[in-house]
Amino acid sequence: MRKVNLLTAAVTAALLSTSAMAVEFNGYMRAGTGISGNSGSDVSVNKNGIGRLGNENDNYSEFGLAQDLQTGDTNWRIESMIASGAPGANGWEDADFNVAQFAVKADGIFDFDKGAKLWAGKTYYQRKDIHITDFYYLNTSGTGGGIENLSVGNQKLSLALIQDGENGDDSSGFIADARLANIGLWSDANLEIALAYNFANEKDGGSEEADDGLLATFILQQGLSNGFNQTVFQYGTNGYGVQAANFWGSGSYYARGTDAFNDSTGYRLLNWGVISMGDSWEMGHQAAYLAGQDIGGQGPVGNYTGQQFDIDQYSVVVRPMYKWDDTMRTVFEAGYNAGEKIADGGMATEDFGNAKFTVAQAWAMGSSFWARPEIRVYGSYILDTENDDAFGTGNDTEYVVGIQAEAWW
Repeated sequence: MRKVNLLTAAVTAALLSTSAMAVEFNGYMRAGTGISGNSGSDVSVNKNGIGRLGNENDNYSEFGLAQDLQTGDTNWRIESMIASGAPGANGWEDADFNVAQFAVKADGIFDFDKGAKLWAGKTYYQRKDIHITDFYYLNTSGTGGGIENLSVGNQKLSLALIQDGENGDDSSGFIADARLANIGLWSDANLEIALAYNFANEKDGGSEEADDGLLATFILQQGLSNGFNQTVFQYGTNGYGVQAANFWGSGSYYARGTDAFNDSTGYRLLNWGVISMGDSWEMGHQAAYLAGQDIGGQGPVGNYTGQQFDIDQYSVVVRPMYKWDDTMRTVFEAGYNAGEKIADGGMATEDFGNAKFTVAQAWAMGSSFWARPEIRVYGSYILDTENDDAFGTGNDTEYVVGIQAEAWW
């Protein structure tokens, strides 16, 4: 009983010594349903390459709570978030739940640099994404710690160590992440450089076959009078080479336990942005080119064969939006992704590709391209250009009509 009383007194004293602000509720959600011509309900095919509008077949939600506690010049922020994904096929269904974030972040803790932040826990770490394709081109989020926004002249340096998976009894994976932001260039332009080094720490008696990999990212941000434009160049080696070239990887979930990707190199060039075209039109776009050499483990003759191949592919997605008033808009989205895998010195090739066109009538809380919540009724035509059975129905085309809500707050 004595210990409980002492603990209660200590907690009370700690709370009285801090200034607590209101609890912040934040999150994201999307949910909807559709009827398709051949697949039954919604379909989702290669949304990173051809666009996500009218091309999603799941429900997804994030619910976050955050609390700021002030002690002098230091703000202690406690962040938490639960994420859940489900098919959305039933009113009551088992869903996957994940503690996506649970971290403490201290601003102003260093006297030598009050703008720097010390953090530890599990967090979404400075993620970079293209919204219209749901493509996170740099996402090393996870459990770890680090320092953000250290002043280096006018630039800001961030350093972090984040865990990235376990390979059984052989090794644990980690990401050493270093970023230098706010590199001034010309008018309304700045550059950010990010280096993610994925390495393994072998366990006693274990052996890791995969070589370490480096993903280098260069982000050129250009502000425009009518919007913004961003150009991104990324180069990856080994397990990051296959992420950069073969699939739309983000810098995490490194391939451990195999030497198939140890000679891989890959790069991609991205350009995306949102611009206003007068009072009534806005448009978002993505243009991407991905290429790589000596990509192992997945080739034209099957999956995980160890066969080496080269690859190149490109993607173009545009989303123009016409605003009828401050609430109602008509949204169009067209996307095309195509590429080729080349193996056996050019003797074996495999073409792949998809295309999509969507029209949606939508109502949103505001007229901006980014205004949410939004409710949309849509119709999509999706094409499997190489007849690769992308829909799992034996058809090379699919039609979908549906309704969906999306919100962030």
